[in-house]
Amino acid sequence: MTEVDEKSIHIIKGCIDEDRRAQKDLYTIYYAMSLGICLRYANHREDAISILNEGFFKVFKNISKYDFQKPFSIWIKKIMTNTAIDFYRAKIKQGILVDVSMYEHTIVEDDSISQKLNYEDLLAMVQQLPPAYRTVFNLYAIDGYGHEEISGMLGIAIGTSKSNLHKARGRLAEMVEVQGVKFGKTEEKR
Repeated sequence: MTEVDEKSIHIIKGCIDEDRRAQKDLYTIYYAMSLGICLRYANHREDAISILNEGFFKVFKNISKYDFQKPFSIWIKKIMTNTAIDFYRAKIKQGILVDVSMYEHTIVEDDSISQKLNYEDLLAMVQQLPPAYRTVFNLYAIDGYGHEEISGMLGIAIGTSKSNLHKARGRLAEMVEVQGVKFGKTEEKR
């Protein structure tokens, strides 16, 4: 798993040599995976595309630092995630983020609802979270970072990371419940 196949090595070396064809091939191969990461962190597709483009710029700028003994996909995922975090930090500095006050959370325990949700539904729900909640949720629940790591990455207190994760989960549970009600109404009409 740690070895990179010959075709990928050839493409990566071409990128190191600033070969435009190799850069296009690399972009094509890793576009979908990278966009998926960016969409999880962005408010909407336009922001995700901005993050993606900035991420690929960083990939091409730093590709000579890539260690061929490690999986390339992990290296590029880390760059895309870090680029998304940088995008989040820039939004904070611009004062665009607004923290919504806490309100009562409902926990959904109906397994039939989660079985009816698909990836696009879940992604849309995650994108509706306020940026602070969404970023912590992605880093913790999807990317597997701990609260201490998230605290350091985002420059927030560990307690804030835990609180934002709790609030994100609550909001998602509410959205899933609403989605479940929609599914219920759809099924009643049949």
